[in-house]
Amino acid sequence: MRDELVWWKTAVFYQVYPRSYLDTTGNGIGDLQGIKQKIPYLKQTLGIDAIWISPFYPSPMMDFGYDVSDYTDVDPIFGSLEDFDQLLSTAHQVGIRVILDMVPNHSSDQHAWFLESCSSLENPKRDWYVWSDPKPNGSPPNNWLSVFGGSAWELDLTTAQYYLHSFLKEQPDLNWRNPDVQEAMFEIVRFWLERGVDGFRIDVAHYLMKDPALRDNPLNPSGRKSIHKPLGEYDTQQHLYDKGHPDIHQVYRDFRHLLDDYSINQPRMSMGEIHIFEWKEWSSYYGKQLDEIHLPLNFSLLGAGWEADEIRVLVEELEQNLPEGAWPNYVLGNHDDRRILSRYGADQARTAAMLLLTLRGTPIIYYGDEIGMADVDIPPEKRLDPAGIRQSIQARDPNRTPMQWLDAPWAGFSDPETEDLWLPQANNYREINVEKQLENPRSMLSLYQALISIRKTHPVLQSGSYQTIPDAPPGCYLYLRESQQQRILVALNFTAVDCLIESPNVKKGKILLSTYCDRNNSLSGSCNLRPYEGILILL
Repeated sequence: MRDELVWWKTAVFYQVYPRSYLDTTGNGIGDLQGIKQKIPYLKQTLGIDAIWISPFYPSPMMDFGYDVSDYTDVDPIFGSLEDFDQLLSTAHQVGIRVILDMVPNHSSDQHAWFLESCSSLENPKRDWYVWSDPKPNGSPPNNWLSVFGGSAWELDLTTAQYYLHSFLKEQPDLNWRNPDVQEAMFEIVRFWLERGVDGFRIDVAHYLMKDPALRDNPLNPSGRKSIHKPLGEYDTQQHLYDKGHPDIHQVYRDFRHLLDDYSINQPRMSMGEIHIFEWKEWSSYYGKQLDEIHLPLNFSLLGAGWEADEIRVLVEELEQNLPEGAWPNYVLGNHDDRRILSRYGADQARTAAMLLLTLRGTPIIYYGDEIGMADVDIPPEKRLDPAGIRQSIQARDPNRTPMQWLDAPWAGFSDPETEDLWLPQANNYREINVEKQLENPRSMLSLYQALISIRKTHPVLQSGSYQTIPDAPPGCYLYLRESQQQRILVALNFTAVDCLIESPNVKKGKILLSTYCDRNNSLSGSCNLRPYEGILILL
């Protein structure tokens, strides 16, 4: 197989948040059988090539599955291992790859490993987590902060030492400097690879290795965000020592070697959640020999202002900073960030869809974005996200609400007799749902269908080169995707007014698609872009 045709480079990925996709048991929570039932929608209707499924492992659900108590099983609320095997088989039968969410930085405090670790100073698994003595005054070992607020250290009264938790205190950090921890986690990877999974999305991939000397983080006088979230206590520090120590790269070289061992007949891959916005450091996770993470996830667009020049500069910077031979990717939505439509508005969300699915690299779609789901205002008494509760903000609940399938009770997400859903659904589900949008050739879903179809039928959008067109009108972003066989011009209007495109590139060509879904005509001169319109022109 030629490297340029490896499946994960040409695939369209789709993130499924299992709690919110489809409930088949009537308990108000989505499950694995629900994902299995929607495989025809994902493949035949939408055209998805790979699904990344957020955690479904046994968990106390303090962070809704990102606090794992057993890495090799399924939480009963989602089903069973047999349900997973059926889902995997059904997906593979129609050519959909399945990516699992791996959570290696921390486990649940209810995991058997941690229960042993905190039982005594002499327990064989004591060093499986990051422990340290208090300072002489009894305070934490250093000034490290939790992403979710407060100190990253929690005192264990039984052993009189502190353990590290980069997130909730119920999520103790594993000690990846212990070779037994690495081997145990890699054995878990083998367990799922043996079942046939196609790869892993690695949660907070850049956190694994901490400074062995546990030095204090310096203050962050600039106030610059370390992640694309509202500024908070966490951002008062430069996080130099509490994550991403240079020896993390050996971990990922070893992980890549493990994946390669299973890739002889079926290429396996990895994606890494890496909230780093300095290009050189971010790109280092590809590895010096492209021997680490296949796709360090690129979140640069998530916090960008929705302006043509700012988006263009970010794309150009990515292209300039990729290691030779590395493959780009783009993310515009996920379970941790506001939905596209809520960030940019309904018209701009259509332009964003065209951007995501026509840039060079692998696109990743968040469930519900294909129908224009928006953030849902969750009343305080219904909020569940621990990050939001601790910081008194809406946080991530609004963008995790149940998928809207039908104009029916509970939007077809759950049985009409279900008493309540795990999170409130949007009030607009009668208009914004899959069923209704399939009937409308100009709906958001129809746009996504058309974009994915064109991407598949025009290989230049999968593997062609990228080039910015410099003579774009103010407020517009033009770029060329080119191969030996085809040339497609992408023209995006980020403004609320008409823009005239007079580039030599549009003297001749045919419009393949407009985000308005209302024209596919030939051009013989200039081309007018309507407000927030994007078009694809086959040259």
